[in-house]
Amino acid sequence: MQTTNTVLMIRPAHFAFNPDTAINNRFQRAPVDPVAAQQKALEEFDGYVDTLRQHGVEVLVVQDTPAPHTPDSIFPNNWWSSHADGSLVLYPMEGQNRRLERDKGVLQVLEQRFAIKDTIDFSHLEQQNMFLEGTGSMVLDRQHRISYACHSGRTHHDALRQFAERLDYQVCAFHAVDRHHAPIYHSNVMMSVGRDLSVVCLDALPETQERQGLERSLRDTGKDILALDFDQLEAFAGNMLELHDRDGQPLLVMSASAWRSLKPAQRLHVERHTHPVVVNIDNIERIGGGSARCMLAEVHLPARASFQ
Repeated sequence: MQTTNTVLMIRPAHFAFNPDTAINNRFQRAPVDPVAAQQKALEEFDGYVDTLRQHGVEVLVVQDTPAPHTPDSIFPNNWWSSHADGSLVLYPMEGQNRRLERDKGVLQVLEQRFAIKDTIDFSHLEQQNMFLEGTGSMVLDRQHRISYACHSGRTHHDALRQFAERLDYQVCAFHAVDRHHAPIYHSNVMMSVGRDLSVVCLDALPETQERQGLERSLRDTGKDILALDFDQLEAFAGNMLELHDRDGQPLLVMSASAWRSLKPAQRLHVERHTHPVVVNIDNIERIGGGSARCMLAEVHLPARASFQ
């Protein structure tokens, strides 16, 4: 199934600007007051969780620990993903301090609640300076088993190939750049794929053949495309995630900045397919350089019998 009703989120212990990732994440901005930034991040995080629960989404919250310091732990989708066959995948991370997130108890929480049949660990590729940062690097069409990915320092071709071979996915890879022609660091900044709707900044693909290939793949798999411009990309409108509520109805989760950037006709386009769920995370976006989708780690694992 393309979407899930269950997500895992990490409540930050020390959310902060991360110099390890700022090298190629052009969305990050250092805060004037780091203490105030952490407090505001907690308020935004708690409000986000409450909003999802009010819309019928099951949210598992794991409290981060102060040590070791992991300023980006609030973005857990980069280092693991889960799949309906019971597979749990661990990914090679570029940022040194992001690798520490794997050792902070999240896997134990998953093992207690869900039936993990196979753990596929690609993290050893870090030793070869090969990276693939989960569902940040890849936007997965789980229905048609296609991995959409833009090339960057955080998304290496060989790592992408190994993922595709091991999990039986096809790869649709392309180059994507921002308005200043700098590579986009994560694919989920410029596109999302839901059951029927794909939100994508096609303008970010400078090569005509790659742009046409991406558009063709989306249309051939039945996706209605909502095209974004660069202003909307910079407002994190590409960083949306489709979930479903407890009754199976589609929800499209996005930040307030993303929703504000959409034109009236685009909002109607979204509403034809899903119910928009809008959360205010301005502070987290500005400092962390990630948005609504980055904060959600989808859980597609089957539940253990004791939790059913």
